[in-house]
Amino acid sequence: MDKPPKSLPNLPCLCATFRRTARALSQIYDEALRPLGLKTTQFTILQALSLTGEVSQGRLGEILALDSTTLTRTLAIMKRRKWAAMRQGRDGRERLISLSTAGREQLDLASPAWQAVQDRLRSELGEERWNALFQENREITAVARAM
Repeated sequence: MDKPPKSLPNLPCLCATFRRTARALSQIYDEALRPLGLKTTQFTILQALSLTGEVSQGRLGEILALDSTTLTRTLAIMKRRKWAAMRQGRDGRERLISLSTAGREQLDLASPAWQAVQDRLRSELGEERWNALFQENREITAVARAM
């Protein structure tokens, strides 16, 4: 990072601390993706669709821990941009989402900018801390989802 980190007060709430971290990280990724007309939230959905293939909107929300309203709003934008394909599932209420050809192209176009941020953060944090953070976050997410 270009500026030395400022001392931040410890927040007494784990949620507030993680949200502050998420906002700080989102700002870095958003800045890198902005020239491509993409937001971090959209890029994350493109990545998830790339990993899952066709998936129900409900399952996608579970995977990303996103509420239905936020996911619906973001998917509507992505559908207008033709980055995501949607179709009805078996019962008419289920919506199935997949990565479109344009979405794959957008993901491929944006991946180098995203990777540059990843590499920079990994370098700043060090490989061991980087890996430990991923593990801790998965565990905390699992605990929170089980409550």
